[in-house]
This record gives sequence, C-alpha cells and structure tokens, in this order.
Amino acid sequence: MPMTPEDLDQLARRRANAKLGWYVHALAFVLVNTLIFAMSRYAFGTRPWSVYPLLGWGLGLVLHGVSVFLLGSGSGLRERMVQREREALQRRQDRP
Repeated sequence: MPMTPEDLDQLARRRANAKLGWYVHALAFVLVNTLIFAMSRYAFGTRPWSVYPLLGWGLGLVLHGVSVFLLGSGSGLRERMVQREREALQRRQDRP
C-alpha cells in the first residue's frame, strides 16, 4: 500500500525530529560529562568517580540511538517486523 505525500511528509518529519533529539542528547552528554570529568579531576581530587555517570548515561545514549536509528518509526527493521506480523495475522484470519 503506497504512502500518500502527506504520509511521507509526516513520517519524514517524525524521523527527523527523533534524530535531532538524539543529536541534542549526544551534545548534552559530551558537554556535561566533560564538565563532570573536569570537576572530578581538578576540583575534587583525582578519584575517578566521573566514570560512573559517564557509563550510566552512555548506556542511555546508546539505547536512545538504537531506538531512533534501528527501531524507530520507518526504519527497515521495524517495517520488516510489522510486515511479518501483518502476514501472520492475515494467514491466521484466512484459515477456516
């Protein structure tokens, strides 16, 4: 079923907004973790405690990226999975 130009525009906007959100998240990650690293190094001694927020937030950033770039609306993986589910449901419905 082909998409209308309006559907394509809406999907393109949704995907662009999701990607822009990830880029903003990544920029905040870099800036805040640079500040935390500097504080841990110069203001609070040399204890490497800054690695813990870096790892936790880094995991969140990776998961956000996976949701946007791999599983997001309109991604190839998601579309293939939706198509498989549609076909399975159609087969189940067509059975006598």
